[in-house]
Amino acid sequence: MSYWVNESVFYHIYPIGFCGAPRVNDGETVCRLDKVIDWIPHLKSMSINAIYFGPVFKSTVHGYDTDDYRVIDNRLGTNESFKHICDELHKNGIKVVLDGVFNHVGRNFWAFKDVREKGNSSQYCGWFQNLNFGGKSPYGDPFSYEGWHGYYDLVKLNLKNPDVKNYLLDSVGMWMDEFKIDGLRLDAADCVDPDFFKALRHYTKSKDSNFWLMGEIIHGDYNRWANPEMLDSVTNYECYKGIYSSHNDKNYFEIAHSLNRQFANGGIYRSIYTYNFVDNHDVNRVASVVRNSANLENIYTTMYCMPGVPSIYYGSEWGIKGEKNNTDYDYPLRPELNVSDIQDNALLAHIRKLGKARTSTEALKYGSFENVQIRNEQLIFKRSVDSQTAYVALNLADNNMDMGFNADGAYLVDKLSGKSYQVNNGYVNIDIPAHSSRILVTSNTPTLEDVELEETKAETAPVAETEKKEEPVLPAWGTLGKHRHFKGGEYEVIALAKHSETMEDLVIYRELFGEGKVWARPASMFYQMVNIDGNLVPRFKFIG
Repeated sequence: MSYWVNESVFYHIYPIGFCGAPRVNDGETVCRLDKVIDWIPHLKSMSINAIYFGPVFKSTVHGYDTDDYRVIDNRLGTNESFKHICDELHKNGIKVVLDGVFNHVGRNFWAFKDVREKGNSSQYCGWFQNLNFGGKSPYGDPFSYEGWHGYYDLVKLNLKNPDVKNYLLDSVGMWMDEFKIDGLRLDAADCVDPDFFKALRHYTKSKDSNFWLMGEIIHGDYNRWANPEMLDSVTNYECYKGIYSSHNDKNYFEIAHSLNRQFANGGIYRSIYTYNFVDNHDVNRVASVVRNSANLENIYTTMYCMPGVPSIYYGSEWGIKGEKNNTDYDYPLRPELNVSDIQDNALLAHIRKLGKARTSTEALKYGSFENVQIRNEQLIFKRSVDSQTAYVALNLADNNMDMGFNADGAYLVDKLSGKSYQVNNGYVNIDIPAHSSRILVTSNTPTLEDVELEETKAETAPVAETEKKEEPVLPAWGTLGKHRHFKGGEYEVIALAKHSETMEDLVIYRELFGEGKVWARPASMFYQMVNIDGNLVPRFKFIG
C-alpha cells in the first residue's frame, strides 16, 4: 500500500455538478473548475490532503460517457487550466486522484463515431465489445453492441484488444506526465477485464511506485480486485451501509460485526487499506439518510477512525441533503456549490477535529483493529500500533453514559475534547455525552488537562479550601477478593470473564452471606462510581 494514502484524508468532488456546468455539453469552453482553488483554505481547515475528482475528460452528458480521454471537458476548462489546478493543489500538499472510466465510453467517443460513419470498414470495429453487423442497436445503428448494464449510451470497450489497451495506458501516462496525478479511482471495476488491471498496475507502478489504484466495488470479495497483481484498494460499500444503518437502528452490533469481519485478527481484508465513505455521487446524502441528525457526528467519527482512508463528499461536511428521484435521477446528489455556500456549523467543526485527530494519530492511520465493548447504543473499539493505542468510544443514546474497560497506558487523552482519564491498574472509567464520541489516545501524562482546567476556571467559581472534597478512588481493576456494595452487602470476586458475543468485560462474584449465590455483572457497572446524596462513591469497594 502506498505510504501517502495511509496519511491521507480525501475530499470527493463531482466536477460537472460542483461547477454548475450544463447537463448536456453545449460546446462552449468555460474554466469553471478553476474555482476549486478558492476552496483550498477550506480543505486545509479539515486536514484534507487528497482530492478525488469525478470525471474531468470530455463527454456529452455526465462525464462517464467519455468522448475523448486526452481532452479536459470544455464545460470545466482546458488541459492548461486543469494543469494549473493540479499544480496549485500539489503546492498546498494535496494529492490528485482522477476517475478512470475504462469499462465504457460514450456514443460520441471518437473511435465509435468512426464506426458509426464507416460501418464495417472502420478500423475501430474491434475496439468495442460484441460489436456485430448482423442486427441493429436500440439507437438504430446498422450494428449491435454491448452497453454497460444495458445502457446503450455507454458503449463497452473491448479491453482484450491490444490497441484499446495501449490507447488507454498511453492516456493514463499523459495524465501522469501532464497533470502529475497521484492515483486513479477505477469506475465499474467489477466489470473490467482483470488482465487490463494487471497491465495498468505494471504500467503505472513502473512510472511511479507510489501511484495509487482504487476500484469501485459494490459487491463481492474485495480480495479479487485488491491484491498484489491488480489494485491497491476498493470502495468499502459494506461498511458504508453498516455505518448509517447501525445508527438508524440503534444497533452498533451491525457495524461492529462488519469491522470485526473485515479488519480484526483473522479479518478477511486486513491487507487492504479500503476507501471509506458515508456518501458519494451515486448514493443519497448521509444527512438525508440518517433518521436523527444528532448522530451525524458519530457517523463521521466511525468512518474516520476505522481502518482505511476516510473520504468526505463535497458539501456533506456541513450536512447538505440530497436524494435520488424519478425526475432528476442523480442530479440532487451532485449540486453546484460555491465557497459562499460553506456553513461553519457544529458538524463542520467536528469534522475539522476529526481531521486533526486522524492525521496526528499513528494508531488511527496504521493500527490493528479490535472491538472492546459492544452494546446496542454504545461501541468501543481500539486501534493499536507498537507505540500507541487509540480507543474510539461512541454513544448514540439520548443520555450520557459511563463506561469502563481494560486500557493501556497511564492516561487516556480525548483528541476531540482534550479531556483526560487516569488508568488505574489497567482499567479506566470514561463518560460519553449523548450522541457523542471520544477518541482516547494512550499517554504517560494528562497531556491536555491544563487546557481543560483553564476552560473550567472561566465557567466555575473556585471552591473554598474547606469545601474541597477528596476524589474517591476506584477499586483496582481485576482485584479478586472481598468487596462491599455501597448498600452494605459483601461479596467475593472470584473471576473475570468476557461476554461470548459482545466481548464485554464481566466480573463474576458470589455473596458472602445468605445462600452464596454467584452473579455476573458488566465490569463497567461493577467499577462504576455512583452518586449518593451528592457524593461519588464506588459501587463496590475493595475490602481485602
